[in-house]
Amino acid sequence: MTQAADFDQACELATRFLDNVETVVHGKREEVKLVLAALIAGGHVLLEDVPGTAKTVLARAIAGSVEGATTTRIQCTPDLQPTDVTGLSVFDQKEREFEFRPGPIFANVVLVDEINRAMPKTQSALLEAMAEQQVTADGTTRAMPNPFLLLATENPIEQEGTFPLPEAQLDRFFLKTALGYPGEDDEVLILEEQVSHHPLTRLTSVLTLAELDELQLAATRVYIDPVLRRWIVRLVRSTRTLEGVEVGASVRGSLALERVSRAWALLEGRAYVTPTDVELLFLSVVGHRIVFTPSFVAESRELGWAAAMDSLRERCFEQAPRPGDDLDETLAVAG
Repeated sequence: MTQAADFDQACELATRFLDNVETVVHGKREEVKLVLAALIAGGHVLLEDVPGTAKTVLARAIAGSVEGATTTRIQCTPDLQPTDVTGLSVFDQKEREFEFRPGPIFANVVLVDEINRAMPKTQSALLEAMAEQQVTADGTTRAMPNPFLLLATENPIEQEGTFPLPEAQLDRFFLKTALGYPGEDDEVLILEEQVSHHPLTRLTSVLTLAELDELQLAATRVYIDPVLRRWIVRLVRSTRTLEGVEVGASVRGSLALERVSRAWALLEGRAYVTPTDVELLFLSVVGHRIVFTPSFVAESRELGWAAAMDSLRERCFEQAPRPGDDLDETLAVAG
């Protein structure tokens, strides 16, 4: 099979995966595509949204679309302990030895619900798994299953009894997004579909774990022009010098933006990344990695957070201008 045929097959798998998830999560194709791009790129997603916007359904639909994939849910509360997440060793009276019982973190798709309700020490139990795909417990390091996607949610309208995520934790998420409420027609469709049972009961798997591995490998082969790669670095570096920014995005931001751009291009059916891909993904990948000054936060409350972030985005693009139109033409010809 030729390389072109391999890529066409990967695009077909990606489209099939996306379409299948969308049979359950209606009217949110772009948002679902973002989450799948993170999965294909080997990253994790933070969903900041109000209750009842299909966050749990999305996690279950992703796992249910992949034959053999497992999914777990961790409900975060202030009394949740690190061992409740990673697992612990229990003494087996019959065998007279300790046996490790893995925690819910050992799954292909893990939903961490209301992550900011967990104590900092419990939040930190997720760091190693997210960054290195392994967990060290009782002095032994154990590998995470592959693929491994962590979907964490936090509720923006409830602050009492919450613990803000530290910068190190936020930096582990490839991107941050929100699903939001469905449109009116989609909400009517949801009501009609759930008269007798939930659509998840009808969901079937459309690809295997091996095919998902192929999909992840195909994303690494998506072409990104050296000019675009340097532009990504300049965009991320520009966040470190902006007024109103205390700490800019880290190198992880550059890595994540490049990898998610490749996966996004694959979901779009292209074998190359365009400047538009980078522009579209920039805030979702980089925005949550920035630590703002108190004055910027105060101003954003007056302007509205979305408007403040749009302003920041424009300032980044002013410092690191988009490559010329000749690059778009070159990529189109190459594609």
